[in-house]
Amino acid sequence: RIDTERNERGSLSVPEYSPLSKAEAQSAERWAAVLCIMGDGIVNSLTDFDKRLLNILQGNLPLCSRPFAYLGEMLDTTEEHVLSRLGDLKREGYLRRIGTFFNSEQLGYHGTLIALRVAEQKLPDVAQAVNRYAGATHNYEREGDYNLWFTLLTPSRTAEEKILAEVSALPGVERLMCLKANRRYKINVQFKLA
Repeated sequence: RIDTERNERGSLSVPEYSPLSKAEAQSAERWAAVLCIMGDGIVNSLTDFDKRLLNILQGNLPLCSRPFAYLGEMLDTTEEHVLSRLGDLKREGYLRRIGTFFNSEQLGYHGTLIALRVAEQKLPDVAQAVNRYAGATHNYEREGDYNLWFTLLTPSRTAEEKILAEVSALPGVERLMCLKANRRYKINVQFKLA
């Protein structure tokens, strides 16, 4: 699946483990707006091969020892060509990451949504610090009183409490709100590229 998570405004989320500078994030938000407004403008700049590859990756990445070789067979090309195009698409900003989803609860992990109120000048530093935690995902800036939101997966409540204590002590963090889920919803979003 291609990670295409967006926040409520449609902005791109801050990538896990590779934080964007504020300028890069603003540029990414402009691209997201262009994609939403222009629609076909961006999609039309992809080759037919790229569109077929991205369509398959969004829901059909095979679980095998050489998934990209298998994709090459599906697309009548080589593993090397698939990997090369994926590298190009990542560098060009069409693709952020390829990853798997798993049911964290069945694996014994606990998840929660965290909202932070962060001093504006410290926002990039806090976002980068949060991204260093392996269980922090979907970290993004948001307008409003609480301006940085992320989800946190931990193997125990003790680990969660330790991380949240560290995050709340970061310079610039003014307030932390922990929002536990009452019910789990999973939305499978796939973008069909013509």
